[in-house]
Amino acid sequence: MFIRCFLFLLFFAAGHAHAFTPAEAKAMATGETDARIEALNKAVASADDQTAAFLQALIDDSVKVAGDKVFVVKGDKAFDPVTGAQTPLPADAEDVINNNRMRGELDTAMAALKLFSKDEKERAAAVKLLRTETDEARLPLIEKAYAAESNAQIKEQLGLVRAAVLLGSSDKGKRMDAAKLLSQSNSGGTKLLLIERLKVETEPDVKATLEASLRTVEASLAWGDKLGAVFSGISLGSILLLVALGLAITYGLMGVINMAHGELMMIGAYATYVVQGIFQKYLPGAFDWYLLAAVPAAFLASALMGAILERSVIRFLYGRPLETLLATWGISLMLQQLVRSTFGAQNVGVENPSWMSGGIVVLGNLQLPWNRIIIIGFAFAVLLGMGFLIGRTRLGLFVRGVTQNRPIASCMGVNTARIDTYAFALGSGIAGLAGCALSQIGNVGPDLGQGYIVDSFMVVVLGGVGQLAGTVYAALGLGVLNKFLEGWTGAVLAKIAVLVLIIVFIQKRPQGIFAVKGRSAEA
Repeated sequence: MFIRCFLFLLFFAAGHAHAFTPAEAKAMATGETDARIEALNKAVASADDQTAAFLQALIDDSVKVAGDKVFVVKGDKAFDPVTGAQTPLPADAEDVINNNRMRGELDTAMAALKLFSKDEKERAAAVKLLRTETDEARLPLIEKAYAAESNAQIKEQLGLVRAAVLLGSSDKGKRMDAAKLLSQSNSGGTKLLLIERLKVETEPDVKATLEASLRTVEASLAWGDKLGAVFSGISLGSILLLVALGLAITYGLMGVINMAHGELMMIGAYATYVVQGIFQKYLPGAFDWYLLAAVPAAFLASALMGAILERSVIRFLYGRPLETLLATWGISLMLQQLVRSTFGAQNVGVENPSWMSGGIVVLGNLQLPWNRIIIIGFAFAVLLGMGFLIGRTRLGLFVRGVTQNRPIASCMGVNTARIDTYAFALGSGIAGLAGCALSQIGNVGPDLGQGYIVDSFMVVVLGGVGQLAGTVYAALGLGVLNKFLEGWTGAVLAKIAVLVLIIVFIQKRPQGIFAVKGRSAEA
C-alpha cells in the first residue's frame, strides 16, 4: 500500500529525465497483447517515475481510454497520465482490460523497476520474481541494476537473472558463458530454463555446457530434497515428541492407557485459539505476543481437565487396563462433542505471530519455516523442563517413588493419591502444550488429537515404557524415517512400512530401545 501511494504521488511530480509521452501510454493501454507488451518493454527500458506510476495504475485496473486519450482514475477523479493534471473523464470512457498474460508482464516489469529501490528487501523480492526472466528486451535494465547493486548477495542473484536472459542470446559466446554461470544456481526454475534451452540449442559445444550445468543444478536440488526430508522428519519428530511426553508420564510411569490424551491436546489447541481471540478483541496492538500468554493457558487448561478426569474417573481404575482404556475412550468422545457444541464442528484458524512467519532460505528448493524451527526448539525446551522436574525436584522424586513402589512410598508419608493427581495433570498439561504447538502449523478442530494418538503410543512403546531418553530417540527416529519413506512409497505405504518395522522391532526387543534398569538374583 505504501509503495502504491508513493508511486501515485510521484505521478504528479514534475521534471523527469525521460519524458513519458501520451503515445507510450496509449500503446501500453490499447491494442493487441503482443503490441502492448512490446510497448511496455520499450517504456521500461528507459522508465521514469511517471512510467512507473502508470504501470502501477494498469496493475490496479485504474486506467480508462476514450478515443485517443488515456486517463488514470483515482476515486471519482481522472488525471492525465503525462502531466498529472486533473481532467474531465468522458462519459464514453472504457476500462482497460488486462488478460493473464498482460498482468504477468506488468508484474515482471514492475519487479524490474523495483531493482532500483532503496529497500534491500524490495530489491531481493524483485530479483526473486525475475529469476526465470528470459526477455532480452529487459537486459539493459538488468545490466544497469547489476552495475548499481551494492549488496553482494543480491548482486550474485541478479547475476543469475542476467545469465538467464543471456541464455537466449543470438551470440554463441554469451550463451556459453550464461550456461556456465547458471550451474551455480540451485533453483528449480533454473533447471526448467536449462531443459527448455536444451530443446532448441543447436550448437554442440553450447549444448554440452548446458548439459553439464543441468547435472550440477540437479545434484544441488537433490541435496536440497534430502535436507528438506531430514528437516521435515525432525519437525514431525518434535511434534510426536511433544505429544508422547505426556504419555510417557500417564502411560509410561503411571500405567494408564489414556485414549483421551489426543483430546487433552485438542483442549490446549482451543485454549490457544481463545487467547488469540482475546488479544484480537482487547489487545490488538500486542497481538504478536499472544502466544506467550497462550502457552501457559494451554498447559493450565489441559492440566485442569486432566486433574478432573483423574479424580473423578481414573483413580478408581488403576490396575485395570481394559476398563481404563474403555473409560478414557468414552471420555474422548464426550470431549469432542463438548468442543463441537462450544466452538462448532468446523475447523478454526490460529494465526502465526509475525515473528513466526517466513523462514530461512538455505537452498533454492529448501526453505526452513520459522514456525517449524521454533516448534522444534520449543519441544526440546519442554523436554529439558520435564527432565529437570522428574529428575531433580521433590515432586519428581515423589512421582518416581510412587510409580516404583506405592506401598513403601505411602509408608514414608507420601500422599500417593495427591501425587497421582499431580502426575496425571502434568502429563495432561504437556499434551496441552503439544496442542498449542500444533495450532501454529495447521487448523484446529474437534478431531485434532485423533491423528496423533496412535503414533504417540508407538513412540512411547518403541522408546521403552517410562524412559524419557527412549521417547526422544523414538520420536525423532520415526519422524525422519517416515519422511524418507514417503519420498519413495507415498504417505500411506510409508505409514504401513513404519508400523511393520515397529512390530518387528517389538517382537525382537519387547522392552523397547531403552529397557528399565533393575536388579535380579539368580536362585
